[in-house]
Amino acid sequence: MTTHPVPPVGALIRDWRQLRRFSQLDLALEAEISQKHLSFIESGRSRPSREMVLLLAEHLCVPLRERNALLLAAGYAPVYRERPLEDPSLQPARQAIELILKGHEPYPALAVDRHWNLLAANGAVTNLLGLVAAAELLRPPVNVLRLSLHPGGLAPAIANFPEWKEHLLARLRQQVRATADMRLGALLSELAAYPDPSGEAGARHEAAEPAIVVPLRLRLGDATLSLISTTTVFGTPVDVTLSELALETFFPADPATAETLRMLAAAGAGRA
Repeated sequence: MTTHPVPPVGALIRDWRQLRRFSQLDLALEAEISQKHLSFIESGRSRPSREMVLLLAEHLCVPLRERNALLLAAGYAPVYRERPLEDPSLQPARQAIELILKGHEPYPALAVDRHWNLLAANGAVTNLLGLVAAAELLRPPVNVLRLSLHPGGLAPAIANFPEWKEHLLARLRQQVRATADMRLGALLSELAAYPDPSGEAGARHEAAEPAIVVPLRLRLGDATLSLISTTTVFGTPVDVTLSELALETFFPADPATAETLRMLAAAGAGRA
């Protein structure tokens, strides 16, 4: 196995500063330290204390996983724990997730990790998975962005596919910029290469009037669901798993969609 040397902590801090488009003076003023001290840290002439690493990471909005990496590069133990969601210590958070997902029915809601892998979903999401033709896309770990845009996934059922794809890619690009995560970068490249299943590359859906958000318009039999989404994250998490977890909840954009989702939920309850 080939191992790559870990860059010195000063170089990593410089990379994050440049990613955030801060000058040395900008960051020094934010952190209330001298520019000379910051320059010495970045050049390796000065070894930062544990507290200094965390201070600079805070002002650079470095994600918790990468803050641990900075600490390790500086010779310190990681501060932020990473526990699986099933860990007993995360039970309150897990219960909150289950409460939100269940309480959001009959509308779709799901929980994803940093790489958009599905962690949990409610019954309304399950009702829509019958639209997926490629069974391999449903094998864990299920990536919800791949599931949405893959030609064997939900893509053929998305009435405004170019618009929705552009929306998802824009969100993913923003996430790549924020985290510098190579796995997310690879996912972005993969998704960007997926074709429009209609063969009308570059087409755009023209709404009758300006929309307030980009909807997901999903064909379901003779009906077309129109859904708008919101994202919920945990406030001030100190666990890596919770810091990277997001809840995606979908709401009906029109009365017809709300009624169709209620009917799907009732039919599913009847079968159960």
